[in-house]
Amino acid sequence: MKLFSEGKRAMKVILLEDIYKHGVAGEVVNVADGFARNYLIPRKMAAKATQGELKRARKLREQSDVRRAEYENMLNDLARQIDGIELIFGRRAAITGKLFGSVTTQEIADSLMEKTGIDINRRRISQQPLREVGTHAVPVRLGTEISPNLKITIVRHDELSPFLAAREAGVEVAPEDFLPGEVAEALAEAEETVESDAEGVPAAEITETAEAESVVEEAVAETDTTEVIDSESGEEEVAEAENDDDGVAEQAAE
Repeated sequence: MKLFSEGKRAMKVILLEDIYKHGVAGEVVNVADGFARNYLIPRKMAAKATQGELKRARKLREQSDVRRAEYENMLNDLARQIDGIELIFGRRAAITGKLFGSVTTQEIADSLMEKTGIDINRRRISQQPLREVGTHAVPVRLGTEISPNLKITIVRHDELSPFLAAREAGVEVAPEDFLPGEVAEALAEAEETVESDAEGVPAAEITETAEAESVVEEAVAETDTTEVIDSESGEEEVAEAENDDDGVAEQAAE
């Protein structure tokens, strides 16, 4: 026996089933002693590579190359199927876009299974948990012909419904196109303020000014009317005085 890293002892076994990261049925491989004794052998997934077992497993070893090729072809086919698949998650997030939590590799694997029916081990997903709103390209270690990537889109939880509705309507939108409610309200208020400033005077002041102008116009109108009346009265008095003078002059002449 040889020593594994960190002092782990190794055991040579014959794989009776395909084991992820170790090999396909019929191959003779070295695995950690505890892994073989406590997991593989009790579950009849492998047998200790004794002379008797090696003879009994000769057929499996002869077929291992064929099985490995079939296995690789299957992985490459799955890689082509999942490459570019988009998975959308709704999460609570701060205004900065930081998530209150994360999207884990297990959640990605579960979502992929739900959408495509393809079940992959979460350990094949080469990504730490995602913690920001946005679109992320997540590579998957699958197959040898291509390097598939999943498109993981994370939007704020309260914007998930309108985001999905826009997508279903054929509108191309990004998570960043949807702002949280407080930010949208603040922007709306800012736009109203800018419009008011552009007109020169806030709406309240415009109303007060209009009322003051109306009062002034009424006062001017009243003043003009009074002056006209006073003027007409003065003219009448002058005319009467002139008539009185004419009468006095006539009497004197007589």
